[in-house]
Amino acid sequence: MIIDLTGRVAIVTGASRGIGREIALALAGAGAKVVVASRKAEGVEAVAAEIRQQGGTALAVAAHVGQEEAVASLVTRTVEAFGGVDIAVNNAGTNPQFGAMMDATASQWDKILEVNLKGAFYLIQRVVPIMQARGGGKIVNMASVAGVRPSPAMGVYGVSKAGLIMLTRVMALELGPSNIQVNALAPGVIKTRFSSALWESPDVAESVVRATPLGRLGETQDVVGAALFLASSLSDYVTGEVLLIDGGMNLSGGFG
Repeated sequence: MIIDLTGRVAIVTGASRGIGREIALALAGAGAKVVVASRKAEGVEAVAAEIRQQGGTALAVAAHVGQEEAVASLVTRTVEAFGGVDIAVNNAGTNPQFGAMMDATASQWDKILEVNLKGAFYLIQRVVPIMQARGGGKIVNMASVAGVRPSPAMGVYGVSKAGLIMLTRVMALELGPSNIQVNALAPGVIKTRFSSALWESPDVAESVVRATPLGRLGETQDVVGAALFLASSLSDYVTGEVLLIDGGMNLSGGFG
């Protein structure tokens, strides 16, 4: 089946690089009008320009998803530019704390939950009325295997992603009658700048590969197909689900 998103409008947060960038490019390649959002304007402007160069339609918006007013402005600008929202990909994430959970500070907790969990909720809260008026929609939340089972040195991050998974399920239950499907992706160790603390360490990378049945680290393209599926009509009868994209690492009990 060919995924055709012609006429759909998508917002992708954290879209200036890594997984978010690849998803934005893929959605545009499937015909969607894509709003690429991230904190820094230069990053999203570059991705939007790339989409346009490839014949797609894109709008770049600098927005900090942890700030409710910024999310409101992001959605308003999307509607002004493209008339609505059909797809929302909550990909923005942060993790300023890497180490023992007992060493986490209050400010680190606040920052992680602000972006990884509250930011996703802010966007959902703003786009749902628009999706309801359009007869339905797709919400894709970027969770993590760290939200499914404990991961070394990623305790606070894991808690935030576990919360995002529960947010996904609660929203799926509440929004099902509105024909809005809400699902989550849970990548393992994907080679991006965000996860560089893991895969750039030879010992850690070796541990991850050893614990992964497919025998390699993930690449950003490994996540794109699943994101397209959940953003398209192919997943119209799928909601509240968490799709692991970890090469089977969860089967072996994780790394570390």
